[in-house]
Amino acid sequence: MIKPLLPIAACLTPKGGAPEKWPRREIVNGIRYLVDNGIKWRAMPVDYPPWRTIYGFARRWAAAGVLGVIRDQLRRRIRLAAGKAPQTASVIVDSQSIKASETVSQATRGWDGGKKINGRKRHLICDHRSLVLLVMVTPADAQDSLVARELLFRLALMHPEIAIVWADSAYAKNDLIPWAKKYLDITVKTVRRPPNTKGFIILPRRWAVERSWSWIMRARRHCRDHERLPEMSEALITWSCITLMTRRLTRRTAERRDIAHGYVMPAGRLTSLAEPDASLLCRPDTLTPQASALVSQPMALFGQQANRPRQLPSALRRGIDSGHQDFPTHGQLVWLRKVAEEGNRSGIFAGETGIQLAGFSHECPAQ
Repeated sequence: MIKPLLPIAACLTPKGGAPEKWPRREIVNGIRYLVDNGIKWRAMPVDYPPWRTIYGFARRWAAAGVLGVIRDQLRRRIRLAAGKAPQTASVIVDSQSIKASETVSQATRGWDGGKKINGRKRHLICDHRSLVLLVMVTPADAQDSLVARELLFRLALMHPEIAIVWADSAYAKNDLIPWAKKYLDITVKTVRRPPNTKGFIILPRRWAVERSWSWIMRARRHCRDHERLPEMSEALITWSCITLMTRRLTRRTAERRDIAHGYVMPAGRLTSLAEPDASLLCRPDTLTPQASALVSQPMALFGQQANRPRQLPSALRRGIDSGHQDFPTHGQLVWLRKVAEEGNRSGIFAGETGIQLAGFSHECPAQ
């Protein structure tokens, strides 16, 4: 699943190089074994390649940005399978202070006075399905609102489609909200606890990032930070997210809870993680009348039901219930409406040959 996204071996490049001694699958399995079981690098079992080989590949892939590509493509596949847009327009940000081992130097650790923790702080950005977009590791004494400037700047470079960021009240300090709006065109909204409440309470929107933390902490390597380099700590957190998403994608369809109603798992169309191919390019003259009206006037089709997305127009609802594959899913309808409202920021690519709907898993039938 992730083999096409890994770098090409040096021996296969024009420059040339020595053939790799160990298969890539064994390298990936060794990294995932370390993350899931929390062992030391030197304690790698003899069933896997030498620990120096595995560590070297992990460092090189992290420095080359390979892990970010794999993470983004897997997240895109999960969102498409769930009937959502391939990219999200709003995300949630949060931080977590974690204790550090003696292997972490004093220069990369700090004291969090609020939580009484001597170690590092992890900063995480995820979507509303708790799928991670970006990870950053800093000393624990760093303020969230100050680190968020660097974090949001990276987010704007990697995901320019993001328009809204939900956060807690700690991100409202140091003029972060006006700074993000002025320089990054990102709206930062804070979610506060209701007044006069005690104990644990589920906060709207922010619960998704708390679920991401719980998924990450299932890997024993992340119960404490052992890495000397913060960038390696970020890479191992990304590996735990990759493991989670690959397991979700490889489940049988009957066991998966993230598959939207009416979605048909493609037989060979999306086995590759590449961008939608030319067969997904739908010309307006090959679309059904209902789909053509949706593309040309998405807001008119919704009418007064724009704020009630579960109640689809009757024509589209009949088409979905009858199993016709020439109708978009519910998530794609909501996505088209958002694109129309936000001025076609992302998702639909209009050209001379037609309109490409990045989310259809089938060919548009000819009339």
